[in-house]
Amino acid sequence: MEGVTSDADSSANSTTSSNKIFYLESQSNSPVRPNWNGNEVDSLIIAPMDHTNSRYPFCIVWTPLPFITWFFPFIGHMGIAMSSGVIRDFAGPYHVSEDDMAFGKPTKYWQLKVKKARGGQNGWDRAVTDASEAYKKRMHNLFCDNCHSHVAMALNLMHYDDSTTWNMVRLAFCILWNGKYVGIGGWLKTWLPFIIIILLAYGVYYFAVTPKMMV
Repeated sequence: MEGVTSDADSSANSTTSSNKIFYLESQSNSPVRPNWNGNEVDSLIIAPMDHTNSRYPFCIVWTPLPFITWFFPFIGHMGIAMSSGVIRDFAGPYHVSEDDMAFGKPTKYWQLKVKKARGGQNGWDRAVTDASEAYKKRMHNLFCDNCHSHVAMALNLMHYDDSTTWNMVRLAFCILWNGKYVGIGGWLKTWLPFIIIILLAYGVYYFAVTPKMMV
């Protein structure tokens, strides 16, 4: 009987371990199988950043707008990613993109803390989904109901950081202050056009305007 009990316990432990591994692997988008310690099923598994495939779990992402960002580098297009890292962004009238950001891959990202979202991971994903469904029924307005507003609604729905006062202005400052560039390429894509315009303007002023003023 003791041998039968031992075999049964071993089989039960093996099944539990297999179930944990299956659960954890289903929650992870990592192509590399992690080394599980056996107790991670009780913890949140956050998928890794993947700049190549534009996967930014629990992040607000930002990319430049053609022409506008060239002159005003702090103005750009914004989206918010699901727990899986897939980006949702209000791309235009009655359209919210999924995994295809309207103006190209992000150049900046700001990863938020999922524990500050009401409902945790499920609350985060539900809020992003609900905000996206709402904005699929809205006209896009560059000045007052835009991509930033879509992200703000998602944060308000999940009561992120116990706040329901997120708005486009607050988010613009937050991404400017907290955002991290996606490598040197992200920095150049954001700032190089603006720097070139400033240098050209200075060149025109120095070589064309200044000599006439001195005559």
